[in-house]
Amino acid sequence: MDQSPGCLSPEATLREIQINLLECKVCFETFTSQQRERRPQNLSCGHVLCLECIAGLSHPLLRKLECPFCRQLCSVDNISHCQVLSDLQDLLLSQKPSSSAPPRRAKGGLISETALHLVAAFGGWGTLTNPTGVAVLGPTEEVVVVHDGQQRVAVFNQQGRKLHSFGERGTGNGDIRYPVDVAVSPTGFIIVTDAGDKAVKVFTSRGTHIVTVKGCFQLPWGVDTDSGGHILVSDVQVGALFRIKVDFGHGVVTENQAVRTNLQSPEAVAHCPKTGNTAVVEHPKHQTRTLKVFAKDFHLLYQVDAFSLSLQSSFRLTVSDVAFSSDGDVVVSDADQGLICSLGNPQNHPVLTPLVGDHLIRPAGLVLLNNTIITVDGGDHTVKIYSTKPDA
Repeated sequence: MDQSPGCLSPEATLREIQINLLECKVCFETFTSQQRERRPQNLSCGHVLCLECIAGLSHPLLRKLECPFCRQLCSVDNISHCQVLSDLQDLLLSQKPSSSAPPRRAKGGLISETALHLVAAFGGWGTLTNPTGVAVLGPTEEVVVVHDGQQRVAVFNQQGRKLHSFGERGTGNGDIRYPVDVAVSPTGFIIVTDAGDKAVKVFTSRGTHIVTVKGCFQLPWGVDTDSGGHILVSDVQVGALFRIKVDFGHGVVTENQAVRTNLQSPEAVAHCPKTGNTAVVEHPKHQTRTLKVFAKDFHLLYQVDAFSLSLQSSFRLTVSDVAFSSDGDVVVSDADQGLICSLGNPQNHPVLTPLVGDHLIRPAGLVLLNNTIITVDGGDHTVKIYSTKPDA
């Protein structure tokens, strides 16, 4: 029987504990006391990393590192073993045989076959650090990624060669403090939501800063553009969807209005060029996520959530990101289970079709391009490209 919204089964609770507590949030490897480099270590700020990541992030001479989560400067000499997590892990292992322990990602048991196959993967720790958004740049189809590196925006060709990067980590007008999502305008400008600066920042394809839009945002999150070049931005704290018009040639904002209000923590945003519809994923705290799709005039067409989707499938899909196919079908990702699925046209009746389930840990961004899906995987810090042709 399906669980009510907001209520997890014991198996799902164990999986959440393993994912959210018992793994390092930098390398996403499971903590263990059996391997020295994987032992959980307390930083002076209170965050926990594995010993290997602390060694990799710290300055070899100063023996200090900047916490990747709160940015506090911590000394390697002040770290300590996190005994609580080790005890929790031992307790879980003693309560359940390892052969029946909940899987790190519920994949194989959920889907037996997917329509798309992995054809390329590139990036990885060091090249990309906790990527959160992806977009495709114009006719060249270059892949634009925002991540937590020193240069916040990285541009690759589809063979994985890094072409250039920009967006220094910093507080300057053209710098980026905490990028969340990225989009590309029809004319090739790159738009980044900067949650750290409470702003939306526009750059040329080569990284020249054009304009910063701020003052109306509290926590800008998802971003996309429509066929007319308007920028669509969600704000998690304001609970609104904004539409912004920028004169890119002069670097001037000519329009900025909230086209939808009273949304519940809206995050991912996607626009459909074919229909003119806009999709938003709401992520209210302690409640089920909801996918809402709006018409051109931004009135609500329909909405679906995990509970309604579970009525016609054997598993519970939690929507974390959304995109549209060229035909107008809705495609969503589930970051918790490492899945990408098509919903078809949910306005008629959602038909849940798994598209991607292999070699995917935590999809954190989603782009559809012809018969190809491009996503960034926060689990192993990579860009992954899936196609209908295994040998593409």
